[in-house]
Amino acid sequence: MENMEAAEKATCRSVDHFNPLITTIFQVSCILVISHMFHILLKPLGQPGPFAQLLAGVVVGPTLLSRIRRVEDFFIQASSAEYYMFFSFLCRMLFMFSIGLETDIPYLKRNIRVVSIVAGGGIILASICAAPLLWLLIKVFTVTKSRFPFYLLIFTVLANSASPVVIRMIAESKFDNADLGRLAIYSSLISEMSCVAFVATLTACSSTIRLVGAIIATLVTVLLIFLNNYLPFFFNKRNRHNRFLTNSELFLIIFILLAISLLVESAGYTAITCCFLAGLMFPREGKTCRTLLHKLTYAVNTFVLPVYFGYTGFQFNISKIFNKLTLILTVLIILLSAGTKIVATLAACYYLKIPRNESLILSFLLNMKGNYDLIIINSPPVPKMLWENDIHDLFLSVVVLKTLILAPVVAIWLNRGEFCAHYPTTLEILNPESELRMLACAYIPRHVSGYLSLISALSGCPNATLIPYVAHLVELPKKKKSKLMYHQLEDGDQYSDEEEYGGNDVVQITNALDSFISETKIPVHEAKIVSSFLTINQDVCNGAVDLRVSIIFLPFHKHQRVDGKMENSMEGIRTINQKVIRHAPCSVGIFLDRGQTGFQQPHGSLSVQNIATFFFGGPDDREALACSKRILMHSQVSLTVFRFIQANSSIQNSWISDASHKGEEVVMAISSIGTENEMDNVFVDTFYNRYVAQGKASLIEKYVSDGAETLVALREILDNRYSLVIVGKGGRENSSLTIGMSDWEECPELGLVGDLLASSEMNFNGSLLVINTGTPRMMRPSSLQRQ
Repeated sequence: MENMEAAEKATCRSVDHFNPLITTIFQVSCILVISHMFHILLKPLGQPGPFAQLLAGVVVGPTLLSRIRRVEDFFIQASSAEYYMFFSFLCRMLFMFSIGLETDIPYLKRNIRVVSIVAGGGIILASICAAPLLWLLIKVFTVTKSRFPFYLLIFTVLANSASPVVIRMIAESKFDNADLGRLAIYSSLISEMSCVAFVATLTACSSTIRLVGAIIATLVTVLLIFLNNYLPFFFNKRNRHNRFLTNSELFLIIFILLAISLLVESAGYTAITCCFLAGLMFPREGKTCRTLLHKLTYAVNTFVLPVYFGYTGFQFNISKIFNKLTLILTVLIILLSAGTKIVATLAACYYLKIPRNESLILSFLLNMKGNYDLIIINSPPVPKMLWENDIHDLFLSVVVLKTLILAPVVAIWLNRGEFCAHYPTTLEILNPESELRMLACAYIPRHVSGYLSLISALSGCPNATLIPYVAHLVELPKKKKSKLMYHQLEDGDQYSDEEEYGGNDVVQITNALDSFISETKIPVHEAKIVSSFLTINQDVCNGAVDLRVSIIFLPFHKHQRVDGKMENSMEGIRTINQKVIRHAPCSVGIFLDRGQTGFQQPHGSLSVQNIATFFFGGPDDREALACSKRILMHSQVSLTVFRFIQANSSIQNSWISDASHKGEEVVMAISSIGTENEMDNVFVDTFYNRYVAQGKASLIEKYVSDGAETLVALREILDNRYSLVIVGKGGRENSSLTIGMSDWEECPELGLVGDLLASSEMNFNGSLLVINTGTPRMMRPSSLQRQ
């Protein structure tokens, strides 16, 4: 009788009472709605999106709502699993391609050794610890066949780090631009891709059929990369006068990606490596990459990842671990997996001399699960093989519970501000060969050309890395109602602020950046800030914190006319500049570009450009000299530093008192550097011995008594027709070198010397850069729209 009832239930379960497609769509909708509700509730508590989305899946799944018989019959049907798996495949394909597109290749090249050691430590220790766990589980579940795939399953669960979970947690914590955040992201990526490669290689060597499948998967991946290297150039030329690709062209790229991914999956291997490599090798220049990032980033973060993480939680059934033995094994594997990652990561960080507190948070981040390990759990590496229900439920419970337990802990740790806060920096304290992050703000296309010349000059040092951001500042207009329905829009148009906010300037700025990137191969990140002019300075400062930049470049509110006179462009720009200088968390440079007579782009130029830096003393002038250090490393730039000294002062210079030390690095032992004068002397001495003594720059001293003599000296210097002059805003307060120069001051934000050089009376046709050290302070990041 009992057998008859069981057979009757199985027969009922094998019949679909509802359309599986409708069931799948409704499940996806429920997961999206509940996940967004949880995210709204948990975000004030500092909890990340993946935790809320995973929790939403658990609520919808058999742990809670699907325990109700009618809900279970609706969601869990005989053929619905195939639809769920296909939706999961689509999500996985899109976000792995998106991750590849957003990968910072220069950072990965510079830090491949560090990232590989951190990721490799966990993989090696996991491969060792998987052996005794394999022996134990074979005894418990009496596994007699397919022991090798079973070992690969255990190894993957212990070694893998879910890169999508790590990336979203770090991004939502505003931690993705910090060194530790990037190390965690790329360590998780290397760890996951290494697990895929390890399992695929061992599986391919197990039989001839699997080897043929591996060769086919490799060939189609190479074909996809080849197509992705040629299609973007065709689409870029075709959309020369547009900012984005059309929807049909975008659909073609996604369709090719989908078709190739299906071929890889049909060969018996996961397509996540194929999709990731396709995004990684995708050309970064032009409109194609910009369109993909613009379209995919929002879709992936808002819809794809919530559905993917939600479906992971949907598969979890808490009733499966109520068995005493299963509960013990679940706790054991979670502890072993966490302990393996923590010990391996701490050991690797100790070898790399990474601070202990950073090592600990890194080890917890790399413990996130929920991507490739789920693929192995649901689809074993052997064709036509399924895990036993007990094994499947055990490892699925381990993956879901471990992420649900550790994600809130890591989020609370990150939100303490100790790791993701922006520590204000100045160029003065940075090594000239270290990474420099800069933010250049432009209102109109004319501002961009001057910034590109600066970016070109600052990227001249082969050992230093420049990460430039160009932000288009757009005044928030009044809302306008469109008279067109959605189906009446032209192909590629949409209801958005892309064309309305910024107008034709957006296309011109984009084209200028595309041409510069194509010509110089310097990656420039484009962003847009749309705000009222009353508050846009706050968005700029908060964006600087978000991007962790060391200097902000702002345009001068005047521009030079054809007759050489200065004309006021936008008075609002001047007010914004003054506000940014007062509240900036880093240094600020106001750039006056004089077009054809000013500073030109050094890349591709056959002539050497002469640059002058005026040094009067003080923190702003030291910052200006520090900026000059970066520029002088370019081969097409010749720098001359003019140091203005009080005529009756007696400054003992190390390069004068002892010529035998010329060419050596002089370290001045000063017991207490308490005065600006001593700090200036140390800074100039260091500059002399590192650059002037080696013939990389020139240093000229000008002895003056007051502002009148300083003005005469400036006129003599400017007769040499320098294309760019760099000067600090403040100089030293109450300096006798500038006495009387404030009588004709018009723009206080430029300082006395900068204001003089910007005026038409000086007959100076070169560009001008005025540096201000700003007012470093802690600020919370804002939403900066990256393009």
